[in-house]
Amino acid sequence: MLKGLEGNAIARYHDLALACGKPQESAQSPSSPWHWIEANHRYNTLLWQEEDKARRIDVGPEAIATSKRLIDQYNQRRNDAVEALDEIILSILGNVPRFDNARLNSETAGAMIDRLSILALKVYHMRAQTERSDADAAHIGSCRAKLTRLAEQRQDLIGCLDQLLADAEQGRAYFKVYRQFKMYNDPTLNPYLYRQNQPRHTERASS
Repeated sequence: MLKGLEGNAIARYHDLALACGKPQESAQSPSSPWHWIEANHRYNTLLWQEEDKARRIDVGPEAIATSKRLIDQYNQRRNDAVEALDEIILSILGNVPRFDNARLNSETAGAMIDRLSILALKVYHMRAQTERSDADAAHIGSCRAKLTRLAEQRQDLIGCLDQLLADAEQGRAYFKVYRQFKMYNDPTLNPYLYRQNQPRHTERASS
């Protein structure tokens, strides 16, 4: 039913996409889980790059402000992709009868796949640190130890994702889409945004 969504297959895609360089738009149909897996990874990659740029000290405030705005945009699209992915997975699982004692998993499958994407980025960039010719032995050794820990963390998460999806297919576990409700991106919820659109009232001079 959920064939093709195995954790190792997703991790391989994440690694391959990073090795290919600049992330591309997904060519998959939006009705496919892979469309949103690819979109999520693309925005996580762009988000990572922009987070690095936002910490520069050799550029002016305008460049940093541009990066901060892009970070907001990419983060929103990353979360949108997670929610769309969860909706598709849940629609596939829609006819699975659920056991009365089925456990509610607090983390969704999409959120776990999002974490796998971020871990792939951490592994990729930490590995690059271990290959630097301009860094000393202490830095290289520290980064190698961190890389080992990241690889272990990713493998553990792959196992947890596979277990959740297997249990969900059997009706022994389930999860819900709760929505992120990013209030700071919503001009009707962020007071610094909606107050700008409110008419200003001037006080009448008392007679």
